[in-house]
Amino acid sequence: MTNQSVYEVRPLKNHMSFTVEVPGSKSITNRALLLAAMGQGSCTLKGVLFSADSRAFLDCLDRLGFVMEISEEKKEVTIHGTGGEIPKKEASIHVGSAGTAARFLTVFLAFAGGDFFLDASEQMRRRPMEPLVKALRQAGVEIECTMEEYHFPFYLHSHGVDPQKMSINTDVSSQFASALMMAGGLLPSGLKLTLEGQRTNGSYIGITQRMLTQFGFSYEREGDEVRLCHEPVRQPDVYEIEPDVSAAAYFYAMSPICNKTICVKGVHLDSMQGDIQFINTLEGLGCRLNDGEEGLVVEPPAQGHYPGITLSMKDFSDQTMTMACVAVFADTPTCIRDIGHIRFQESDRLQAIVNELTRAGIQCEATEENNAIRIVPGTPKAAELATYEDHRMAMAFSLLGLRANGIRILNPGCCAKTFENYFEILDEMCII
Repeated sequence: MTNQSVYEVRPLKNHMSFTVEVPGSKSITNRALLLAAMGQGSCTLKGVLFSADSRAFLDCLDRLGFVMEISEEKKEVTIHGTGGEIPKKEASIHVGSAGTAARFLTVFLAFAGGDFFLDASEQMRRRPMEPLVKALRQAGVEIECTMEEYHFPFYLHSHGVDPQKMSINTDVSSQFASALMMAGGLLPSGLKLTLEGQRTNGSYIGITQRMLTQFGFSYEREGDEVRLCHEPVRQPDVYEIEPDVSAAAYFYAMSPICNKTICVKGVHLDSMQGDIQFINTLEGLGCRLNDGEEGLVVEPPAQGHYPGITLSMKDFSDQTMTMACVAVFADTPTCIRDIGHIRFQESDRLQAIVNELTRAGIQCEATEENNAIRIVPGTPKAAELATYEDHRMAMAFSLLGLRANGIRILNPGCCAKTFENYFEILDEMCII
């Protein structure tokens, strides 16, 4: 993890191709930690991501009394599941800046029962929790917010809740739905959950559904109605976590931007992660994909340049910043649509993109009532780019400096949230 306050990006080395390795998926890691804790028996998770977010999740499980063996060197965690029971029915936990820990553990504690105090970082305290807090209160859970209403920190008291039916909107965050789906089977009568909003079939909900099956939890889905069943679960002895496709995307974006061939070890087109759609988008720009034994290889467009496009990124919006930087070097303007919800993530990502591309001399504007952005290609000028304590801003905007001199990334260490050694890997790829 870099300790620099500013990182100056340098051009890539004069190699035709690069092979890199990325950490395990954050989305899969934190779901697996919860599901393994909820299951019956021991489960060893392999390929675990160790980062600020996953360490916060592990710390919370430890404070709740779960027995675990952790090996960062082996990238493994063995969790001794308790069948949905929380060992310590009274505890205080701190979820850090991890949105997954914040949403998943809130519902887990509410449905498993007990008396808890939950706190978070200043960044997570600003992020939305209102839809989830309202839904849990309506189900009979007592939640007392001690600072701002509908935000961390809060006391949670839950004793014998069994709502049977609930509904949740997916527009602000699909994590609310995933949290209810994973913990719904803990309730004595199970849970009939109605998904509402524009992202009821979002990619992260798809990951949740697939992992519920992999861990032995039962559910039925018909349209936007999901039925979670209450029954004993025997989880797998070993569970392999995929490499993080979101992390891989920054390297794959180098292919069209820098005209390089990029391989990321262990990434394949059959990944359950929604950000695989970003790689498919690169294919639409003229990149060539070869899914080999070592990992997926992305080759640059044969002609050495690529067009701008209009596309919806509703289902892989974590890569909006990455696509925005790819768009800077296209032949024609790009419009990225259906991304209004990214304004409520680690930062107001939509406004942050506009701010920083403008700072670098690139014409970029929000359109369609802040639900889209339009980017006009150009040559970035030297600039210090803010990252807003947002790991994805730091990693994505480093791509600009691979083709433009003088791009400096402020607070690069914020990428420790999901990818501690991103800039160390970038150092190995770039000219000294």
